[in-house]
Amino acid sequence: MAAKISYADVEVGTELPAQSFPVTRATLVRYAGASGDFNPIHWNEKFATEVGLPDVIAHGMFTMAEAIRVVTDWVGDPAAVVEYGVRFTKPVIVPNDDKGALIEVSAKVAALLEDNRVRVDLTAMSAGQKVLGMSRAVVQLA
Repeated sequence: MAAKISYADVEVGTELPAQSFPVTRATLVRYAGASGDFNPIHWNEKFATEVGLPDVIAHGMFTMAEAIRVVTDWVGDPAAVVEYGVRFTKPVIVPNDDKGALIEVSAKVAALLEDNRVRVDLTAMSAGQKVLGMSRAVVQLA
């Protein structure tokens, strides 16, 4: 499947559609099963607070994966993402209630590169705090 967005149709500053991703404790348990990461900071409130965390936190790789969905949904092909990196700045704290947490992601084209590639900078927030820093993807466009 090729990228659906054409290089000719974007410019620096092009904003991708923002998205919000809910995260509950059940989401974290399912992710733990899929990833094999059963660290108790991701599901056991007592353990998380004993090691100095404010509560259970989402897996960093889960947060990273949810954020890149903004790019893959925009471009129409996950394989079009040729590079992706982040710095984890704050954890996504997931309370044990009906609402859980929300990861809010926005993104924009930050640079036009060679060979029909663009750099997309992402901003991921949760509870008013930036949870990913230096979040950047290089995307191959049509």
